Amino acid sequence: KLGVHLPFLPFVNMASKVSRDDFRKRRELDEARKAGTAPAEQDEEGRDINPHIPQYVTKTPWYLGIEHATLSHQRQDADKVAKTTPLDEHERYKKGVNRAAPKARTFRKGACTNCGAMTHTVKSCVERPRKLGANHTKSNIAPDEHLPNLEEEINYDGKRDRWRGYNPAEYQRVVDRYAKIEEEKLKVREKQLKEETFETEGEAGAAAANDSDSSDSEGDDQDEAKYADSANMIQKFDAKNRVSVRNLRIREDTAKYLHNLDVNSAHYDPKTRTMRASPYEHTGLGGKAVPFAGDNFVRYNGDVVDIAHRQIFAWDATSKGEELHAQADPTLAEVMYKRFQDKRENFKATQQQSVLEKYGGEEHLEAPPKELLMAQSEHYVEYSKLGRVIKGQEKAIARSKYLEDQHPGNHASVWGSFWKMGQWGYACCHSHVRESYCAGEAGKSAAALSEKPFMAVESSGAAEAVEDEQPKSMVDLHREKQAADAAKAESESGSSDSDDSGDDSAARKDRRRKRKKDRKARKRKKARGEGDDEEDEDAVRRKKIREATKKQKAEEAEATELLKTDERSRKYGAIGGSAEEPTEEEMEAYRLRQGRADDPMNQFLS
Repeated sequence: KLGVHLPFLPFVNMASKVSRDDFRKRRELDEARKAGTAPAEQDEEGRDINPHIPQYVTKTPWYLGIEHATLSHQRQDADKVAKTTPLDEHERYKKGVNRAAPKARTFRKGACTNCGAMTHTVKSCVERPRKLGANHTKSNIAPDEHLPNLEEEINYDGKRDRWRGYNPAEYQRVVDRYAKIEEEKLKVREKQLKEETFETEGEAGAAAANDSDSSDSEGDDQDEAKYADSANMIQKFDAKNRVSVRNLRIREDTAKYLHNLDVNSAHYDPKTRTMRASPYEHTGLGGKAVPFAGDNFVRYNGDVVDIAHRQIFAWDATSKGEELHAQADPTLAEVMYKRFQDKRENFKATQQQSVLEKYGGEEHLEAPPKELLMAQSEHYVEYSKLGRVIKGQEKAIARSKYLEDQHPGNHASVWGSFWKMGQWGYACCHSHVRESYCAGEAGKSAAALSEKPFMAVESSGAAEAVEDEQPKSMVDLHREKQAADAAKAESESGSSDSDDSGDDSAARKDRRRKRKKDRKARKRKKARGEGDDEEDEDAVRRKKIREATKKQKAEEAEATELLKTDERSRKYGAIGGSAEEPTEEEMEAYRLRQGRADDPMNQFLS
């Protein structure tokens, strides 16, 4: 009556409104369908609708006007779906030479210039290059290959199908092959059972017949168990009796928290029902006497440690670039772990063998038994008071790989046993030339003469005296000093006696003249540093030591200042030391300045 058209007014189906009881029944029916106790709902084509699909997927839009359950609105229209290439059209994917086509007798325009086929060019020809191509010889034309039109009536997914053109009948050969293998296995098993039956019959007679029947029944049971996995198992499920069996405990067993009622015993987690530590840890019990040793006890027993080692190996291999996973591919992980262990053992053995071959000492690895380490042995050696072997075999001296006790060139010592003036040499002849011939004592004399400055010798006697001169020892110098002191004391006592007795004036003048002459001689020697008295020599030596000490301190201070400055501002060779041999006084000054930490008087001297 109003005459107003409402095109966008939504369609309201009054029949869709249900009462509370109907809604409750519908909800119970949905729960029964989800539990599997009620049959699933079907669409117009008779196909079951999964009850777990959400309602917003199964519910049809209002503008379609569909009242029954369906999923047709979620599917594509069959007329609009593009046809894909079926797998049985493998005839169009043929490859190779087309034997059915007639063979060409002459060269055709546009064909391969090498073999004469029309299905490829000379660039993609796989035939051996001919000396003269088919375009010149016009003979021996190669047949054409199959070239199907692969792009005809193929959509986007069909072009990218990895199994496009595969003939499923080819897989039948694999199925037949495995069927033959299983058949042969059954024949072998039957043959083994028969052989076992015959053996038992020959040994036990009539009793063996019963055993054979039982063995046959056991074999049948094994065969049935073998193929029982492949059978379709039918399981009845009742949703009303579903019970969660997660982490249930057998009620006859003692609870973990009742093993030890001490409040300071192992911690028990009621949520996960675990007690990781042992409740008998501080009670003194252990081993088989403990009925429960904690949940962690299982983690460190049996194959758990080996599995942990394999897991760590898999992690290390993954970090080094290997695609290895202990759970995803356990067989590969086990093989690689065993191979790694074998290689490591072989490497250790090879390395140990190479060290023993190079340096020796394999006999030291073969240790005697423990009862003989601190006990007696059959190796008897008797020594004298001087340490010489009287009876038995002396212990062998360890030898090196270098040549020993060999002196080429008639030398009695090795090179490097003598050092003088910054050069090494031989101690037997004082020669500084390596691999020279030894001259013995004559070489020493020649070396001593070459060190002294050149002096003109007036006579051969003086030269012989110089050659015969030998350095004096410390004992000879001490004896000469004692004789000089005794002569000096006698001269002084004689002079005092002569003064007291009143000798004549001539004798006194001679003695005064002699003493005056001696004083002048001592002054001259002292000025040259050649005094004969020990006091003068000690004073000169102490003076030289003090000078050397001051010089060393100045050099150290200068070196410290140079090290503080930048190396780019220092002069070239500023820190370089002297190459001359240090004197005895310089070495004594260096020793005096070096303190010793183990000296008890060091703290007082410093």
